[in-house]
Amino acid sequence: MIHVVLFQPEIPQNTGNIGRMCALTCSRLHLIHPLGFVINDRNLRRAGMDYWKSLDVHEHQDWKAFRNSPVAPRRLWLFTTKTTRSFWNVNFASDDGLVFGSESAGAPAWLHEELGEDFRTTIPHANGALRSLNLSTAAGIGTYEALRQVGLPIASAVPTQ
Repeated sequence: MIHVVLFQPEIPQNTGNIGRMCALTCSRLHLIHPLGFVINDRNLRRAGMDYWKSLDVHEHQDWKAFRNSPVAPRRLWLFTTKTTRSFWNVNFASDDGLVFGSESAGAPAWLHEELGEDFRTTIPHANGALRSLNLSTAAGIGTYEALRQVGLPIASAVPTQ
């Protein structure tokens, strides 16, 4: 299983989209408080609230509570613009956590330090004048690469109505 860790997300639509992706890929979602919104039907409906019931989601009061949680991942990879190591050069393993900072500030310096340079990775892009991808897009790209490496759980091919 891959863990997607959102550090203090601010935009409910991004979190809803990421939650939907996690439900579809059988990945665990960790939300590190404070959140910039309340998790409710109104905030998440368009982005995937109907998937929320199928989601393995865990909320943590802060980073310390997350790190001490029995359901936390074994190893953490910080997706950031503050490194040169491409996520294509990371060997992901089952039970890894992919950490994404908030939409407006990314991950704080202390979190970069705690995880260390060896566990920072970036999604390369061609336009150096632009900073980064949208949070839900970055989480999707990172999650599917990790799942490609460790094996994506495949649902039965039963058509839905």
